[in-house]
Amino acid sequence: MLMTSSNGGASFTGPTAVPLAAGDRPYYTAPAISPDGTDVYITYNAFTTPYRNDTSSPRGLVGVILHADVAGGTIGAFGTLARGVVGDPRTSSQNDLQAEFLGDYVYTAATRAGAVGVWNDVRNGADCPAIDTWRAALRTGTAGAPPAVQQACPATFGNSDIFAAAVSDPTP
Repeated sequence: MLMTSSNGGASFTGPTAVPLAAGDRPYYTAPAISPDGTDVYITYNAFTTPYRNDTSSPRGLVGVILHADVAGGTIGAFGTLARGVVGDPRTSSQNDLQAEFLGDYVYTAATRAGAVGVWNDVRNGADCPAIDTWRAALRTGTAGAPPAVQQACPATFGNSDIFAAAVSDPTP
């Protein structure tokens, strides 16, 4: 959702929905406005699959950068300027192994010429079925000690990265 103001915050319009790619369910977003106020950029992380109530089903995670022109304080149509490679967030892990690592490292910075956006990215990770099983057992209270990651998991389990894209204003 996006709200706008053309009078320094004395009043706002909206909220209005930001149009997203079909199936995207964002959970962290970061907007930025160009210094001259003529462009809006939004970077977001999104799940690309429906909610899963288990730890064994794969799901997608992607980073996206959107852009819209601003004229007279009105935001125009959004378009996608960058879309990362979909990865599976099960390949990531917090230090205690109990949950995926989906940190809030999503940012956008805009200039008059474009923007840069950064997001969490798990494209280079590998799922560990032993961890999936253990995480499921945590929900039922039947989990023992966590698996020995170095022995039970692929070498790239736990690999979450921060990716970025620099984009140019498509309508300078």
